[in-house]
Amino acid sequence: MSKGVFITLEGPDGCGKSTQSRLLADALATAGYDVVRTFEPGGTSIGHRVREMILDTKSSGMCGITEFLLYAADRAQDVHEVIMPALAAGRIVIGDRFFDSSIAYQGYGLGMDIEAVRAVNCIATRGLVPDLTVLLDIDPATGVARATGNRDADRIERRKLEFHAAVRRAYLQMAEGEPQRFRVVGVGDRSIDQVHAAVRRAVFEFLGPGPGPSCVRGGSQPGAREG
Repeated sequence: MSKGVFITLEGPDGCGKSTQSRLLADALATAGYDVVRTFEPGGTSIGHRVREMILDTKSSGMCGITEFLLYAADRAQDVHEVIMPALAAGRIVIGDRFFDSSIAYQGYGLGMDIEAVRAVNCIATRGLVPDLTVLLDIDPATGVARATGNRDADRIERRKLEFHAAVRRAYLQMAEGEPQRFRVVGVGDRSIDQVHAAVRRAVFEFLGPGPGPSCVRGGSQPGAREG
């Protein structure tokens, strides 16, 4: 593969994309692809510190613009440090969230100007757009309950259900507007294996069967937040 491929997993809180990104990275490596996995926020050492500020419940006074700019800063560092070098080396990058998250969460969820969100993200990402985005769709109430089932909710998860419903609507609207990039996988009451099978099918239909066994590069998700 002379040119890398950038695949992102998106979705509301509790949709299971962190688990699915790990399973997908393993499946691609088994098929022979050279895979790098990253995530937002926190895919770099700098990003990890940003993550702590964003999600900490002690940051309850943080305004929406500050939150948005912190996510953009985390994204810019991830693009610079992880994503761009991996793509330049011809690898497949699996991203657990990217700029679509800011459009959904800060744009539609918090009511920020969508074009401003897009413009700042264009700077943060250097204009990088995923080749394929798999959207894991889940009912907001179910998603939040799943995300916080065995731990305390973080600052984002504690928001009202109306916020999470707006996020879901935004994702579905984006998927409808860009059918060539998005593949929507309904989570519902499917098992992890059933969702993985659907994600795997969508990705391998896009990529092809693969050259043979390889390895997964990149860090693991820090601690807590499944979504």
